[in-house]
Amino acid sequence: MCLIFYKGDVMNDKKKNVVKVAHQLFIEKGFQSTSIQDILDVSGISKGTFYKYFSSKNELFITLFKMIIKEVETNRNELLIGEELFNIEIFIKQIELQMKLNHMNKLVRLFEEVHFSKDKDLKHLVNAWQMNETTWLYNRFIDLFGTDKKAYLLDCAVMFSGILHYNIRYYYKIYGPQADLDYVVRYSVERIRKTVHEIAESQQQLFHPDIIKEWIAENENKMQDFQEELYNNVMLLKSDLSNLEGHIQYIELLDFILDEFQHSMSPRRFLIDSALLSLEAADGLFKKEEIERLRKLIEVHLS
Repeated sequence: MCLIFYKGDVMNDKKKNVVKVAHQLFIEKGFQSTSIQDILDVSGISKGTFYKYFSSKNELFITLFKMIIKEVETNRNELLIGEELFNIEIFIKQIELQMKLNHMNKLVRLFEEVHFSKDKDLKHLVNAWQMNETTWLYNRFIDLFGTDKKAYLLDCAVMFSGILHYNIRYYYKIYGPQADLDYVVRYSVERIRKTVHEIAESQQQLFHPDIIKEWIAENENKMQDFQEELYNNVMLLKSDLSNLEGHIQYIELLDFILDEFQHSMSPRRFLIDSALLSLEAADGLFKKEEIERLRKLIEVHLS
């Protein structure tokens, strides 16, 4: 079982080009140092077109990040077509492919930018990806080492991530870009292969695999609870309007807020705030405590 991390976003060529330009600028100048104006200048689009595609530079970054991860996941899964899941050579190829794509897209550098940023959405995105990757490794280890060792394979997935990351990091630092990636991956896989058997024999456990299910369930339940409460609040506010046809603009604002959270990967906060302000300014149409409840619900969710 894997986390639902990416949903496909059909993009036109102009939007794809903006993401490509931004990616290159983030690599060259850094995410924090790249301005929206820099992206406009290089991509040749207007500010209006940019905001038609993205609510902010952060949303553009999130779109880019998810595109990279989707590419990795797709290519990694294609290597399994027609192959045995327990074939460790295929696993090695999957890891090599992932490392090459991560290096090509400068994913580590992007991670570091997020690490030093104060943006909660970006940090949450990276944390979700890390959990997703650990879950993928855990499931692949079950394929490779068998269900009889399942209780210890989450520990091994966490350890393998650290072993691989630091082995590659220092190997490239010492031997440069011509370093033999295949050797590093094989060396790391061999270390974890032996470790799996040692841990299973010791019957010692650090992380119980059920925490993956708990983490997924917790996030899904929180989102479901929020969606239900949001819907109920919006319906309650609509019921306050005695003449719906005469207040169509407020119906549209409420529907817009609902739609942003139901269908958008990154709700546009500044537009949601604007809609809430307009609803709050509708003197006498809504009960004050109901509008305040809606705002508080949204602010807590976005915090």
